[in-house]
Order: sequence, then structure tokens, then C-alpha cells
Amino acid sequence: MSKKGRVLVAMSGGIDSTVTAMMLHDQGYEVVGITMKTWDYANSGGSSKETGCCSLDSINDAREVAVKMGFHHFIIDIREEFGDYVIDNFVDEYMAGRTPNPCVLCNTHIKWRALLKRADALDCEFIATGHYAQLNQSADRYYVSTSKDQLKDQSYVLWGLDQACLARSKFPIGSFVKGEVRQMAYDWGYEALSKKAESYEICFVPDNDYRGFLKRKVAGLEEKVAGGDFVDIEGNMLGSHQGYPFYTIGQRKGLGQSFGAPKYVVDIKPASNTVVLGDVKDLMRSGMRVYKVNFMKYESIPDGFECVTKVRYHDKGTLSSLKNEAYGGVQVTFFANVKGVAPGQSAVFYQGDDVVGGGIIYASL
Repeated sequence: MSKKGRVLVAMSGGIDSTVTAMMLHDQGYEVVGITMKTWDYANSGGSSKETGCCSLDSINDAREVAVKMGFHHFIIDIREEFGDYVIDNFVDEYMAGRTPNPCVLCNTHIKWRALLKRADALDCEFIATGHYAQLNQSADRYYVSTSKDQLKDQSYVLWGLDQACLARSKFPIGSFVKGEVRQMAYDWGYEALSKKAESYEICFVPDNDYRGFLKRKVAGLEEKVAGGDFVDIEGNMLGSHQGYPFYTIGQRKGLGQSFGAPKYVVDIKPASNTVVLGDVKDLMRSGMRVYKVNFMKYESIPDGFECVTKVRYHDKGTLSSLKNEAYGGVQVTFFANVKGVAPGQSAVFYQGDDVVGGGIIYASL
């Protein structure tokens, strides 16, 4: 075994995870590649061809690199555990009128657990991924910080990782920008890889049509929810909609009709199949409740702890104050009102570049 140790690298076949494996191999680690089959495109029912991390082409790309560089590569099938947890949660959340973030759940409950399980079986001390994030340590606590490339930063989707996961994780490309990563692939002789396009789709919704996905997964969904009401914030009827699961907080486009002025989805009421529309001012919120909280940088925080809170992936964040609540969550008070707080999405708390922790938005205030 290498003096630096053995590391299990999650390889999707894309440029980021491939360069991660190359970097660690070049640094003297004994690399073992692993590609996780999370979803079967043949069962998606979508119209797009296979793309992304679960396609046969991507799996073959990952294996080709491993063979060329001379390290072992394995393919594992985790479709059953992925589907039972991530996809079922995705459907359940939309049916409850919330907006899920499946990538966070996948990282927290599926991918890292699957990686650690296989790492133990293969005597790997570490696991590594191609996420744009950095790992730091203070005393006995591990925590994630933002990447050098702020446009590609993925620290937001890693808030759920616990200390056991973080202690064995590596994010080698977090200290580089995307252009540097592409140049490394080119310099190592992978010109085609250096130009490979990226996929921003949810892996099990390859055509980016989550409404179509829900219709295929929930038998008779269209008939069950069709003909619901659009109402204003006073409850006045504005028109009919296609069904509450097909809308999300903050949505303006795709409402299917004109109201004479821009209208936004400000609330969703599954019990009555009602979607509440309002003006942009009606989207503003002074706070929220967050549950399933995972603290990362600190074991706990005091009431009144100040941080910057992000309520969606590309949110710039808002200065906030946190208060612990009895149910194990936190109440967040924004110092300036925030637009479009969507239950089901992740709230992530930052102290400078460091992730203090995060959780799932339960309700806006």
C-alpha cells in the first residue's frame, strides 16, 4: 500500500471526478475507483437520451481512465436504496406541497454511506469526490468551506454530512477553479474530457421535466389534482390550475394563463388543491423554521448566533440570527426580508466561507 494510503474515488465519468482521481494518483495515493449506478434511464420514461452520471457512456468513461492509469475500478448498483429513499422522498415532498432537494438527500443518506461501506470492504482509509468544496478542521471538528471557484461552489449541498463522513473525505479540486481543472485534464492527455459538457439535471429526471416524472410515478395523478383553484392572498378566485404538485414557491412562469400583471406562487395548500398567487412583495419573509439540522463546524450554537443563511443553491445569503428550538431545529430571523423561502429546500448557515451547518426548511415566517 502507498505510504499516503488508499483512497476510494467516486467516479461519475465526468471531468471533475476524473481529475480528482488523477490528482490523487499523481500525489502518490493508491487509488480505487468506484462508479455508482443510482438510476436506470430505461425506466425514467423521459424522452431524452442517456446523459449524466448513470449512463452507460459515463460508466465506460470512468472505467477507461482507471484502466489507462492502472488502478482498480468497480461498479456498484445502488438503484434500490437510491429509489427507496431519494425518489420516494422527491415524490412525497411534491405531493405535500413542498420543494425537495434530492441532491442533498442523495449525498447525505446514499452516496456517502455507500462509499464508506465499500471503502471499509476495500481497506480504503479515505473517500474522495469531485465536489467543488474544501475540507477544514478545527480541534476535533471537521467542516466544509466554500471552494476557490465561487461560481462552481458546492458546499451548499454537503451540509448534511456528519463528522464520521467528513473525517474520511477529500475534495481535491476544491482549491482550483473550473478552468484549471479542465487544463489539468488536457495536460494529462485527455483533450476530449477537458471539453466535456456538464449536466445540471437531476439524474433521475434526464429531460428536466419533473412534472412529467411525477405523472409517471403517481398513478392517476392528473385526474386526482386537475381543476384546482388559483386564488389571491385574500382567497379570491383567480382561475384554475393543473394541480398543486406542479407548482413551487416563487414560480412566475408556466402558470398557464395571464393575470394582467406578473403573479408569483406564494403558497401551496395540498388539502384543498389550492395555489395562492401574489405580487413579489407577498413572497418576502422575515424568517423561517428549519428542522433536521446538522451542525458541522460546531457541535452546537448559542441562541442569537449570527451567520449568513442561504435558502437555495445560488442564493447570495442573508445575515441572520439563529435560535434553538425544542424539536431539535432552529428558528431563523433574517436581518433583511428574503424572497421565495420554499419549504422542503435546504437552509445552509455560513460563517465567512465555512459551513456552520444546515437543515430542511419547514415553514416560512
